[in-house]
Amino acid sequence: MSADLQELAKLLRDIDDQLVSCMKCGMCQAACPLFAETGREADVARGKIALLENLANEMIEDPKGVKDRLDKCLLCGSCAAACPSGVKVLDIFIKARAIITGYMGLSPAKKAIFRGMLQHPELFNNVVGVASKFQGLFTKPVNDMIGSSCARFMSPLIGDRHFQPLAKEPLHKKYGKVDTAAGKSGIKVALYPGCLVDKIFPRVGDAVMKILEHHGVGVYMPLKQACCGIPAISSGDKQTYDKLVKQNLEVFEKGDFDYLLTPCATCTSTIKKIWPLMAEDYEGALRNRVNLLSDKTMDVNAFLVDVLGVKGIAEPNATAKSITYHDPCHLKKSLGVAAQPRTLLHTNPGYELKEMSESDRCCGMGGSFNIQHYDLSEKIGGHKRDSILATKAQVLATGCPACMMQISDLLSHSDAQIAIKHPVEIYAETLP
Repeated sequence: MSADLQELAKLLRDIDDQLVSCMKCGMCQAACPLFAETGREADVARGKIALLENLANEMIEDPKGVKDRLDKCLLCGSCAAACPSGVKVLDIFIKARAIITGYMGLSPAKKAIFRGMLQHPELFNNVVGVASKFQGLFTKPVNDMIGSSCARFMSPLIGDRHFQPLAKEPLHKKYGKVDTAAGKSGIKVALYPGCLVDKIFPRVGDAVMKILEHHGVGVYMPLKQACCGIPAISSGDKQTYDKLVKQNLEVFEKGDFDYLLTPCATCTSTIKKIWPLMAEDYEGALRNRVNLLSDKTMDVNAFLVDVLGVKGIAEPNATAKSITYHDPCHLKKSLGVAAQPRTLLHTNPGYELKEMSESDRCCGMGGSFNIQHYDLSEKIGGHKRDSILATKAQVLATGCPACMMQISDLLSHSDAQIAIKHPVEIYAETLP
């Protein structure tokens, strides 16, 4: 056992208090993308909650079985959004994963990645930087429109995936430390691009920087930003998660800004929802620091529309490309942000929005779920792929870099010729 017993007992009591609100109505079945594929009660929220009601005994009898069932979840929040009793399912599952990982310990591979790499942002950046220079030896382009690559050789890690390659120059390298004064807007923001925008989609960060400069918004983007912590806490590694949160607090507290913006739905949801949740056990001063930064955090789409007042007034021109929009789970179901990205799409007369069916259906990514259960991830994503193709759109937009990765894989395997962009890129194209 690798965690403090008192800490585990505290988490168990927290879960017990929350479990009683589940009425066992089964409404989560209709919303769960995993249950739609497997039809297994053990895979849906109600089944997992039944397991957790006897967690302490189950952990002793079959800890691996408990862990396998808890890990088999996308953490997409569809069940929580559909629950009539308001059960905080994600809160429960995240704490349960911390308990079981605290009881069993972290796997050697995850320990090497989380504690050897993520806890050391400069080392992480250097390793990824070296990998970006040599990736061409092991990968090859497979779809120019999507920009995806695949492995040149059989690889147990990559498998048959079509993925977005590492950027030649990450965002933090291109801009370095940024600290500009507020301009005509009178507003200054801190920019937290997140790992995927920094290292794979820096073009999204370029678009954000261009937009903020156009609107006269000052920017604070410090170096040594750490991961938001979602890979660690969703794997139950609270030790690494706590260190990442503290590292980010120290980095951003050196700046003076009105909002913390991210172009990543997952990072935004993590900082706004999970940070305060997991800070309940922190001592008062640290808890207040977490809540202060969390309160300032906004999705970039919401900031542009709700704070700066960007309006979607352009009518499509005669040569407009058709574009469809995928609602990331962490943006719509967790934060309630759905109208604002569409407003940004309507700012550009070069695009005509065509809504897909079930635009808020999960794409199947789910972070580590995609790594551990790629076959199920593909099946879940297959519905999203079919919905996108049915629109015959030329461009797919979405506000989450992780969804961009998953949808790239899905469309690239279908040899689709559909560009994949973030809504801020569509808006940035309209600016001089």
